[in-house]
Amino acid sequence: MSLALFESQVVPVRQKLYRFAYHLLGNEEDARDITQDAMMKVWQQKERMAELQNMEAWCMRIVRNLALDRLKSKKYRRSEELDKVVDIAVTHQDNPHEATARQDVMNSVHRIMRALPEKYRTIMQLRDIDGHTYQEIADILEIDLSDVKVNLHRARKSVREQLQKLQVYGV
Repeated sequence: MSLALFESQVVPVRQKLYRFAYHLLGNEEDARDITQDAMMKVWQQKERMAELQNMEAWCMRIVRNLALDRLKSKKYRRSEELDKVVDIAVTHQDNPHEATARQDVMNSVHRIMRALPEKYRTIMQLRDIDGHTYQEIADILEIDLSDVKVNLHRARKSVREQLQKLQVYGV
């Protein structure tokens, strides 16, 4: 593979790789390190790229494996910092009460998602936030397509039920 091919196929997915690493590690600096390590690993294995069907899924799998290795190492301790919540833009039609209510709901959704099992969180991140197809998620996580669909359904159902409980009971 040439440098031009690398730049056209791998470099454009760098931000997705970073977001995925950040989701897995919860730390910006570690996510940048993992992303850089993944890019280097892809470049070192550039001769394999011709035989790949889905370059992005292969890169995501490399990020996942590197992040999991980091998590398993005894030196790494996952930071318990609050996840950065995407600020909801306040439009001119919104009053401060509506904007605050929406922000509270988003904070609740993120808190509920953080409490989900890792498999559910990862699949929701890849599908609902990063926009990957079911097949791409199956390739990235190396699981069956039916497992992706079932786990995504269960994750969404769990989030929905917990949000309903929160709205009805305030718990």
